[in-house]
Amino acid sequence: MSDLHVLRLGETGSPVVFLHGLFGQGRNWMTVAKAIADRHRVTLVDLPNHGRSAWTEHIDYVEMAGQVAAVMEADGPATVVGHSMGGKVAMVLALTRPDLVERLVVADMSPVDYSDEAEATGGVLGYARILLGLDLGGVERREDADRLLAEEVPNTTIRSFLLQNLRRDTGRGPDTWRWAANLEAIVRDGATLAGWPEAALAGRPAYAGKVLWLAGDQSGYVQPAYDDAMRRWFPSYRKVTIKGAGHWLHSEKPDVFVAALKRFLGD
Repeated sequence: MSDLHVLRLGETGSPVVFLHGLFGQGRNWMTVAKAIADRHRVTLVDLPNHGRSAWTEHIDYVEMAGQVAAVMEADGPATVVGHSMGGKVAMVLALTRPDLVERLVVADMSPVDYSDEAEATGGVLGYARILLGLDLGGVERREDADRLLAEEVPNTTIRSFLLQNLRRDTGRGPDTWRWAANLEAIVRDGATLAGWPEAALAGRPAYAGKVLWLAGDQSGYVQPAYDDAMRRWFPSYRKVTIKGAGHWLHSEKPDVFVAALKRFLGD
């Protein structure tokens, strides 16, 4: 059994499993999923500590991959698509359970430790500290939270994405709000999220399946310096850079993303 919440689309064709990034949820993939659901059975997963899935005491990529594997076992091997944090989960899944991963798509993430990278530690992970510091006590409407968050996050697209985590806590009154993501764990285990479980994967062979490695040309998460690490673990990869896209390339350039995915799936 798995404590992960999933959404399913499509009734025929080969299975495709989507894994979201930090602060995300399975439904973030809905636009892409709907574009392929006529020819594939799609599963959108809420990863641990996100969306409607259970919170855990600590964050660990190998454990997350194991929970995703439990979801997948009933349907058998699938193409797995992962973005950012979900990209690392997908890569670890392919290395630990290659029997379940027919093909792999990694979106704007590399099998490396980003702990020393300013973009990883002060960027995406930094949003967890910002959200934790937001005083929700005076928030009556979602617009109030948006106004408060605008001081720290002026980018409206990123702010809207982060606010998808805001939930009305009906158990504490009509105007009480909480975060769906486990922000405390994300802050505490930020180094693990930024890292790569090298020790846990020691001795495992490279993944032999085909890999599509997608990168946004305005993002720093996929760089030429990371090619050697990708080749070590995933020797049969093809890298495609999407022009005009940043880290959230599947939402910034959905048409290009879908076209690349369909080609990879053979549609």
